[in-house]
Amino acid sequence: MPTVDVIIPAYNAAKYLPIALDSVEAQTFEDWRILLIDDGSTDNTTEVVRPYMQRLGPKLAYIQQPNRGLPAARNTAIRNSSAEFLALLDADDIWLPTRLEQSLKSFEGRSQVGLSYGYISRVGPDGKVIDTFAEPQKNGEGWIASSIYTRAVYLPCPTITFRRRCVDEVGTFDETLRATEDRDLWLRISQRYQVALVPHLIALYRTSPDSMTTDPERMLQAQLQFIEKHYGSKGCGWFARRQAMSGIYRQRAEAFALRGRVPTAFQSSLWALWYYPLGVNTLRTAGSLLMRLLGLRRPHR
Repeated sequence: MPTVDVIIPAYNAAKYLPIALDSVEAQTFEDWRILLIDDGSTDNTTEVVRPYMQRLGPKLAYIQQPNRGLPAARNTAIRNSSAEFLALLDADDIWLPTRLEQSLKSFEGRSQVGLSYGYISRVGPDGKVIDTFAEPQKNGEGWIASSIYTRAVYLPCPTITFRRRCVDEVGTFDETLRATEDRDLWLRISQRYQVALVPHLIALYRTSPDSMTTDPERMLQAQLQFIEKHYGSKGCGWFARRQAMSGIYRQRAEAFALRGRVPTAFQSSLWALWYYPLGVNTLRTAGSLLMRLLGLRRPHR
């Protein structure tokens, strides 16, 4: 059996899917199998996949199902997996050639590590690099459940690799969550295992203007659900909850600010300060919004 099963959920992603599949084929580590879950696509995904099936044979399992959403598609892949490790790649993202090789090194001789992640560059729909995240994060590895709960640590999905046995112990993706389902699973794994950092740029993450993260209200409700679900569990106590609440209201403030809704953004930043007034980024956000708000209210001459 392969060492790594590569989980690729796809929904109407025919435009980008070949780039993702090609990036798996280009891996320097070759003991992999792709589990491609077509989550009810209505575009030409089947036609795009056909030549890959012919070329890759048993190294590509193509599974079609009615549309059930991202968490359900990933869970279908997990149920059909058999490898020791599972690695995530969304259909519009791209792996760099040493992605799997570098990721698997982070588990060598470290049985206490259950999950690893690495650095990314964000790219736009056209594939051009927007920015790069390639610096260690504070409290970014080891026993970091609290940092994951408070969202103080960012774990990019296309860089995630985890042991198959972890989901046997903690369960699969929570299909009731409309967002944050990935962080939910990483938290559950991190409560039992250490998290390792792969200190290399290993993937490109494609951003989209249609992403759910651009909808502040939906993201707020999803993150509140996540926070309450885990409150009181390991690493998720009263103080961590205050920090987590502050973080989501700061994120909401920044999202509204990007839309020019400064009064609403400032109100959210005040909620963020109320939950955790010592956060430097929260103070910075609130101060910046206050200055913009005062500027908007100056009388015109």
